[in-house]
Amino acid sequence: MLALPRGGVPVGFEIASALAVPLDVFIVRKLGTPGHEELAMGAIASGGTCVINEGIVRTLGISQWTIDQVTSRELTELERREQKFHSGAYAGQLSGKVVILVDDGLATGATMRAAIRAIKLQNPEFIVVAVPVGDFSTCVDLEREVDEFYCAATPQPFEGVGKWYADFTQTSDEEVSHLLETSRSLTHDAA
Repeated sequence: MLALPRGGVPVGFEIASALAVPLDVFIVRKLGTPGHEELAMGAIASGGTCVINEGIVRTLGISQWTIDQVTSRELTELERREQKFHSGAYAGQLSGKVVILVDDGLATGATMRAAIRAIKLQNPEFIVVAVPVGDFSTCVDLEREVDEFYCAATPQPFEGVGKWYADFTQTSDEEVSHLLETSRSLTHDAA
């Protein structure tokens, strides 16, 4: 099970615990639109995958220079998170494996799409995406890119992932580290 940090880790922890499978992270960074950082103009993923939402870039008139600046900044954060959170448990060895990707929800789907594309480069046998909530059209689009897709709720109007949580406080680095360590000890004890 691979969770997209930071928000996907608490969700992934619960699912990994229920399935008694190891939890790790797959680092992806949203390329936020300047001035509206929650609106993804794209995303980058571990391994160098970059996905650009051409519709948003075109509609908002975002320049290549701006995309490059945001990408550079987010690449620095991606590398920091790789160092901080990555256990090396999967260490890029996904060939022939079933991969379950989890996040806290899907708005534009840019980060999940980048994760899917990066993971496909490693030739897994099967890719499953699981999220608690998502925009209906985003879910329909992403469902076509994986073997199985689960989204518990697609409320309309969607209005963003955080709207559908009682508490959408940002997950801290410390919480991510704690959940990963706890998951490792639980799956190690079960083995």
